[in-house]
Amino acid sequence: MKKHIPLKKFSQNFLIDSNIIKKIVQFIKPDSSQVLVEIGPGLAALTNPVCNLVDELNIIEIDKNLLEKLKKHSFYSKLVVFCQDALTFNYLTLFNKKNKLIRIFGNLPYNISTSLILYLFQKINIIQDMNFMLQKEVAERLVALPGTKLYGRLSIISQYYCNIKILLHNISPKCFRPVPKVDSTFLRLTPYTDNSPYFTHNVQVLSYITNLAFQKRRKTLRNSLGKIFSEQSLTKLNINPRLRPENVSILQYCQLSNYIVENYQKYTLY
Repeated sequence: MKKHIPLKKFSQNFLIDSNIIKKIVQFIKPDSSQVLVEIGPGLAALTNPVCNLVDELNIIEIDKNLLEKLKKHSFYSKLVVFCQDALTFNYLTLFNKKNKLIRIFGNLPYNISTSLILYLFQKINIIQDMNFMLQKEVAERLVALPGTKLYGRLSIISQYYCNIKILLHNISPKCFRPVPKVDSTFLRLTPYTDNSPYFTHNVQVLSYITNLAFQKRRKTLRNSLGKIFSEQSLTKLNINPRLRPENVSILQYCQLSNYIVENYQKYTLY
């Protein structure tokens, strides 16, 4: 089989470490009763062992050359192939197929991982869980807590939607080909169902407020959010106007969001 040349435009770094692959499949625990979706199967490092355990696997791959290589494998008959961009794919079609929540996994290209996760949050009601290999820093931003340097808008929005658990940390660049310049992390995002610790009337308002706050993360809230909150309003909500955005909890950002919705519904903020 002709060797595949990784394409920089697709940020292709293929997982090659058999021990890591085995652990990931064990974490996912795929079975044939589930609607499984792999994003970016690449050279089938995860596709092959998953297909050994299930009757059907949906795959989304934008690189036609890689899809041609997959056709040469014995497990190809188990694949439902979508040659599309994962950032625009209609995941609802897979949910409607069996009227079951979908499970998504993959070794995500670093250049789309953040955008893809935010895109998938828009489909959160049809997702059972997401199991992704990510650049270590992106993973750390997802789970970052208030008061830390990596805590930001991505942390807040991600933790608002999901319980996030790191499953494999500090995965060496040597586990991939070509070798990336950073460590990786494998984690699971599980959407909250009935037990979410957070509530907001309108997540778009929450997104707007956090975006505004972290555009000026070194400023205090009275400066970064000054155009929508007076110092008196912040104090009324028991939020110190002199706090910087990274020192405000997710619950407090939800408070701010709900205050806007409840008091200024006539304004469009996003």
